[in-house]
Amino acid sequence: MADRPPSEIARETLKQLATRRLAPTPDNYQALYDEIAGNPSAPAFPDGPLRHILRVLPGQTPAQKRLLGLFESAIDHSDWAQLQSVLVGYANLGLANVAAAPAVSAAEPSVATHLPEDLTEQLARLIDNTLPALGEDDARVHELAAQLTNFLRQPSPPVSTFGLMLNNFSYRLSFATEDQAAIRSSLLELLHMLFENIAVLSQDDRWLQGQVEALMAASKPPLTLRRLDDVQRRLKDVIFKQTEAKERTVQAQEQMKELLATFIERLVQISASSSTYHDKMEDCAERIGQANSLQEITPLLEEVMSATRAMALDSRVARDELQDLRARSDAGHAEIAKLQEELDRASAQARHDPLTGSLNRKGLDEVMEREIARATRNGSPLCVALLDVDNFKLINDRLGHTAGDEALVHLAGVTREVMRPQDMLARYGGEEFVLVLPDTDLDQGVEAMKRLQRELTTRYFLKDREKVLITFSAGVAQLAEQEGSTEAIRRADQGMYLAKRAGKNRVMAA
Repeated sequence: MADRPPSEIARETLKQLATRRLAPTPDNYQALYDEIAGNPSAPAFPDGPLRHILRVLPGQTPAQKRLLGLFESAIDHSDWAQLQSVLVGYANLGLANVAAAPAVSAAEPSVATHLPEDLTEQLARLIDNTLPALGEDDARVHELAAQLTNFLRQPSPPVSTFGLMLNNFSYRLSFATEDQAAIRSSLLELLHMLFENIAVLSQDDRWLQGQVEALMAASKPPLTLRRLDDVQRRLKDVIFKQTEAKERTVQAQEQMKELLATFIERLVQISASSSTYHDKMEDCAERIGQANSLQEITPLLEEVMSATRAMALDSRVARDELQDLRARSDAGHAEIAKLQEELDRASAQARHDPLTGSLNRKGLDEVMEREIARATRNGSPLCVALLDVDNFKLINDRLGHTAGDEALVHLAGVTREVMRPQDMLARYGGEEFVLVLPDTDLDQGVEAMKRLQRELTTRYFLKDREKVLITFSAGVAQLAEQEGSTEAIRRADQGMYLAKRAGKNRVMAA
């Protein structure tokens, strides 16, 4: 059977694997091949395990180093005899005592059997910080988390037990996170459907439309806490201004109602006075027709004249009152229209500069307050940069103030394209802007502003087909502990001033 060609033995081996229903593993295949060939193969040389042993063997003394070299050579040549002599050599050197020596223990990269204390505390904190995002629906995952954190906070927890507990926890955690992701996705879909329905039902209400559009934009994935905070603050601002304008509008409408009631009342009085006058005239005319002498007619004529004068006086008074009512009515309509315009502006420009679209001072104050709180809470760095356009007066003088405004719009647009989505731009005043850079240390902030300067050199501002290079000088400050936004911006302003003094188009760290 040993004379059979290898290809035939291989085919027979595959048939036997299928017949005996054995798994087609390398070990099963080798065993069947040797059985069919009638010539057992020599066991494979354990190169990998021996090299692992090589890495942990001591090699401090010259004798140990010589034996390490021989050991490695034996592995390279798959030489069992040489390997045996090396092991005997280590035995003769007293391997047990050498392995127990502190110097060797420090050198050998032995596998740890217990978790380091600093690592266990970090893992426990990681689990504690993960649980709030899972809700309270799955009691089992919270139970496993509590067991795991208690185990990690014990002295010297063994690695083997930790691996088993972590495997159980991560398996349960995968289901909990999938549930939370599905719940979050479904809630967002429901919210979006609700907002769309409100938008359809409130098509004639421009005040509500602006709020609904902001909520629909905020509910689109991916959902971020920063975006929700921004929308929440904008809605608070808009709702406050809308409430104020609504109250004033209601007051104006009440005044209009009072004016209309007075107008109707005066019309009724005029109508009643006119009816009395006509009755009086008819009575006098009848009495004049019955008079037989001039003496009888004279008092009647005086009575007619008196009634006519009274009627004329009432008419003038009524006319003046009606004209006054009309003037007040027109003023009321104008006030309501003005309030409507104010409300529309409040909805569109709650916290933004109308020219550049960047944040205004109020928006900057809100952003700085939020980012300082977040940086303090997370222990992350936060930088602010104050930039001032170089030679802006020359642009205004040479090209006009309209071109100056367009240059500021160009700068703001390039900045939003170049900087990160989480970086926020605010117009600080005139040609000065402030950039808020979360999770950014001082060196990174300086480099970010230099990158913006380089981008501006490749993106010219065009005015009447003339290319105008816009440059700026900037100062960057990283917020220190217990430092407020005012002090940080003041330091950034000092850095910007130094950049101006140094020749402009520079960035200085404050």
